[in-house]
Amino acid sequence: MQDQELIDIYDSERRLTGVTIPRRGAFLREGQFMLYVLALLEDADGRVLVTRRALDKRWAAGAWEVPGGGAIAGETSAQAVVREVREETGLDVSAQPLVPVYGYRNVDLARGDNYFVDVYHFRLRFGMDDVTIRRSEAIDARLATWDEIAALDAEGAFLHYRRLREAMGADETGGADGARLAR
Repeated sequence: MQDQELIDIYDSERRLTGVTIPRRGAFLREGQFMLYVLALLEDADGRVLVTRRALDKRWAAGAWEVPGGGAIAGETSAQAVVREVREETGLDVSAQPLVPVYGYRNVDLARGDNYFVDVYHFRLRFGMDDVTIRRSEAIDARLATWDEIAALDAEGAFLHYRRLREAMGADETGGADGARLAR
C-alpha cells in the first residue's frame, strides 16, 4: 500500500495546490512542498517515547526518532498526527488538543526534498505496556529522558533533535504562533 500512497502538494505559502502525486520517488521542485508531522509523546514522568526505525528503511535506517510521518492526500496535519501515532505506537491522541507547538520548512532542491513539518507535543498517562510498535516501521521503542535523547543525538543516532528541542522551547513559551515561521 505504501508504494501507492498519494501526497498533497503545497505551495511555498503552505496552500494546497490541488496536485497529488505518489509519495514513493517524489521529487519536489522549487515552490512544491509536502507535509510531515512529528509527535512528542511525553509520559507522566516527563520521558519521551522514542522509536528506532526499521533497518530496511530507505532513509535513516536504524536511527532513533519520535513517531511521525507524511500526511497522505486529503489529510490535515491533525488527522495525520493521530493516524501516525496510532499506526506507529498503538496510542490514541485523538482526544488531545491537536494544535502543533512548532513548525518549520525544509528546502532541499538538489534532492527534491521540500516539506513543511508540524510538531505536536502530547502529555499522556501511558507506559511501555500501552505501546505497540508496528514492526514494518520500528524495531524498538523506549521512554527516554532529554539527556538520553541528547546522548543518542551526540552519537549521530537520533533524528530531528535540534528541531524537537526548539519545539519544546516554543511550547514552554506559549506555542506555535511565532514558531510557525521557523525555517
